[in-house]
Amino acid sequence: MSDIVIRAERLGKKYIIGRHAQNDSYLALRDVLMKNAKSVWSKTRDLLRGNPVIQGDAMEEVWALKDVSFEIQRGEAVGIIGRNGAGKSTLLKILSRITEPSAGRVAIDGRVVSLLEVGTGFHPELSGRENIYLNGTILGMTRKEIKRKFDEIVAFAEVEKYLDTPVKRYSSGMYVRLAFAVAAHLEPEILVVDEVLAVGDLSFQKKCLGKMEDVARGGRTVLFVSHNMGAIQMLCRKTMLLKNGSLVMIRDSGDAIAQYLSDSRKDREGQIRLAPTGSDAFFTGISIRSSSGEICSEIDVSRSLTISFEYKILRPIRGLEVSFSLFNQCGSKIFYCPQSTSIHHYKNEYPPGEYVGSVEIPGNFLAPGSYTITAGIHQPNIQLFDGRQHVIGFQIVECGSQHYAFDGQDIGSVLVDFPWRIRCLPDGENVSVN
Repeated sequence: MSDIVIRAERLGKKYIIGRHAQNDSYLALRDVLMKNAKSVWSKTRDLLRGNPVIQGDAMEEVWALKDVSFEIQRGEAVGIIGRNGAGKSTLLKILSRITEPSAGRVAIDGRVVSLLEVGTGFHPELSGRENIYLNGTILGMTRKEIKRKFDEIVAFAEVEKYLDTPVKRYSSGMYVRLAFAVAAHLEPEILVVDEVLAVGDLSFQKKCLGKMEDVARGGRTVLFVSHNMGAIQMLCRKTMLLKNGSLVMIRDSGDAIAQYLSDSRKDREGQIRLAPTGSDAFFTGISIRSSSGEICSEIDVSRSLTISFEYKILRPIRGLEVSFSLFNQCGSKIFYCPQSTSIHHYKNEYPPGEYVGSVEIPGNFLAPGSYTITAGIHQPNIQLFDGRQHVIGFQIVECGSQHYAFDGQDIGSVLVDFPWRIRCLPDGENVSVN
């Protein structure tokens, strides 16, 4: 019996999108009428020929996945990483049989259970209890099996108090806890999990990761998409890196994460402009500047650097906060830096306008290496307006400072210069150390 549970051969997924060929602002009435007539004729012709009907003047082919081939062994926990639009969710939808590939083929040996969206298969008017049975049935569990695992599911989801409340009254965190609990207790041969775990709180995320570890140890297979490199490193020994719909590599997680973060640094030379997200507050740009004020992506270890966040607010928002996290080249979070730690900050109301927030990191603080920034605009514990994962990167380089002697050694990510006190035994006299 083969140990390969998923085999993808030259997998591809193509979408056809519509686009407008020109700006309609200055067209005459007769041009508009002629254009609409042509549009009706084109759609009628497409229907008769069995082609997809696409809104817009022209059709464009977009390959969300292209020529992707890989094999996954039974019992492996495999991470899937890449930027937004890299093809991660499209790949999971194909593996979950939600959508068909446009090219290539995939062979799957075993029952696949997917958790791709929060509350998929839930009916908002039904209670949590009723939705456990409904969702379990949709995912392939028998009523007897659901009944046997019911108490485990409820205990894992931590929703006992709200079990007979309609799920439309649940928070997004309660939704995802219940959805994950049902999916994880199915005992599937293959468990597919998308980034939905980001909705839960930290303790629940740890519980989910523990459950996925148990699934993998039990000889079953886990596919895990996440922007949390620490979670990927902890759970997955092997990771798949996707870029622009193509498979860059599938190898040891440390190597894949290092390549992903390295690409994030190389593709953004110290500054990035960002498009609006459609929310009421969003980033417009992020930049890295040296101590002399120049935009750069490489900073000497002994020099300070400034990270600037440009953002726009469209309506008055109370308690708005900009924050960022710094990650090292292994994907581990070095620190989290909120705009304010004062409780009084949350009483402030920010009027509409354009803002710039800056943070200075002193020299001789970060060790040489590559770093990336994840940034967010939010009302803490209420609403996330804009979140950017590993949006920009920079390199701390060694140029002959006092730390040059440690070049090539793992000295961590933060340099410290704490004072030492040394006594010469047995007399106990202090020795001066410079």
